[in-house]
Amino acid sequence: MKCTLPLALTFLTVFPWFRFSEVTPGDLARSLFWFPWVGAILGLVYWGAGAGLLNLFPAPAAAALLLVITVLLTRSLHLDGLADTVDGLGGGHTVEARLAIMKDSRLGAFGAVSLVLVLLLKFSFLLALFDQGGERALVLFPLISRWGQVLLAALAPYARPGGGLGQALTEGATPRLVVAATISALLLSLLAGGLTGLLSLVLGGLAVWGLSRYFKRRLGGITGDVYGAVNEILETLVLGVAVLRGAWPGSLHFPGLFW
Repeated sequence: MKCTLPLALTFLTVFPWFRFSEVTPGDLARSLFWFPWVGAILGLVYWGAGAGLLNLFPAPAAAALLLVITVLLTRSLHLDGLADTVDGLGGGHTVEARLAIMKDSRLGAFGAVSLVLVLLLKFSFLLALFDQGGERALVLFPLISRWGQVLLAALAPYARPGGGLGQALTEGATPRLVVAATISALLLSLLAGGLTGLLSLVLGGLAVWGLSRYFKRRLGGITGDVYGAVNEILETLVLGVAVLRGAWPGSLHFPGLFW
């Protein structure tokens, strides 16, 4: 059986690796297992980049540059999904109309506003983490957000009748695969953040459950764009939790490898 780590890595990031000569829907589905691991790799890169930038620039500039790095390393893949999803939800009055708007590559007002708000929140949270000396928490947020995509695939059906990139992920998310990815995410979160990492993982799981119900009601399920939107929501959520943890260290301080 093919090792699908390279597929997950090249699908979620710009990191180069050899490509399969032929990628089947089954390969893409099996790559879901590696999503938390790819998130952890990204987190380690962000952590190292953040530490390096803080040695060269003031905290506001370092936070802005790190935000640029997160966008470049992921090809804006998830931000694009967020914008398309919000455009569809904001501009369509029926499920069919929402899905049609989401398929349109043009950026609408709702999507533009969502991008500005999410990027502003991320910048603010990154700056707060740098001010608190909590930049090592950067390992955690991409890890949990990529695991959230795996959980989402198991909780909601695929919504677009004509198929799409997310269909293979949604239909291939078997219980065994989701459990294996969840165990990986649990161990990695505990390693990175101790009990605080576990708390963030639980909150992320609850958020995905609630979002899956919302998207089933508004869209009839999920699409590839929705995966991106949920990723951005989870990243922002986990960064916010990390900032709160730094603001009240007496009540939210738990040991971990990096925290």
